[in-house]
Amino acid sequence: MNIVDLINGCSETAFSFEILPPMKGADSGKLFRDIEELLEFNPKYINITSHRSEVEFRTLPNGLFEQVSVRHRPGTVAIAAAIQNKYKVPVVPHVICSGFSKSETEYALIDLHYLGITNLLVLRGDRAKNEKNFKAQADGHSHANELQQQVNDFNRGRFIDGSEFEAPKVPFSYGVAGYPEKHEESPNAESDIFWLKEKVKAGADYIVTQMFYDNSKYFSFVEKCRQEGITVPIIPGLKPITSPTQLSVLPRVFHIDLPETLASELRKCTTKETAVQLGIEWCTAQSEELKKAGVPSIHFYSMNAVNSVKRIAEKIY
Repeated sequence: MNIVDLINGCSETAFSFEILPPMKGADSGKLFRDIEELLEFNPKYINITSHRSEVEFRTLPNGLFEQVSVRHRPGTVAIAAAIQNKYKVPVVPHVICSGFSKSETEYALIDLHYLGITNLLVLRGDRAKNEKNFKAQADGHSHANELQQQVNDFNRGRFIDGSEFEAPKVPFSYGVAGYPEKHEESPNAESDIFWLKEKVKAGADYIVTQMFYDNSKYFSFVEKCRQEGITVPIIPGLKPITSPTQLSVLPRVFHIDLPETLASELRKCTTKETAVQLGIEWCTAQSEELKKAGVPSIHFYSMNAVNSVKRIAEKIY
């Protein structure tokens, strides 16, 4: 069942969350324990992030440097399959442009098809840490809409080389990202929504937003999307604050604003514990308002915040 059908089948606001694959070399034990902490809230689906390789330099015995490509969190497809098999909860692996060639993407789609995983989140992904601007992988995609086209072609039974195969009986259904405070590379909010509309026209079934801490920005974003004829569900994404350092880290890394009321309280936090409590209270208030407004689902970015998400969900769900 696709994500839209799952959330439309709920009588109340649905619950979902996102996890990261384990670090390279780590087992899945902690990841499964984290998931089990949140299963009692009946998640309609679980997202699994995907991560590109990064270029690193290693010192050779002769003193010279060697450039190597390292993926610190491999295994998105494997983890997605393990979760869906173990917990019988639909999974949504991320499929990204960043760091992947068209061939690598095609093999991932083939594997997911074999495994019966038919929901995706299609994203451009972040630029490499050593790059000032995003650069596509050799023979890769530069934009999410190009990646959408590859998924659409696969759904029609066409490989990237033009050869044909029997189209999947259950085609991939996918969502895309939306930015209530606009994408960092977009010249303005209007342009951002224009390209979002193009993604929906190309086949996106729903939108999940970047994290935000001011609900008015989400409501304004939804209103602008509806005015432009975007009718698919727009799922708000929330992440509870868990550290005093996020006062500067979140705006810098994710290009979002923190309301001054929240920033002022976070400046007073001198320990991680006080920041965690503030994050729970703020995110709970956000969730209550969103649920009251009738949003179809709330999606929690639970990375390093599973306990906080659990405490919020206990009050909301």
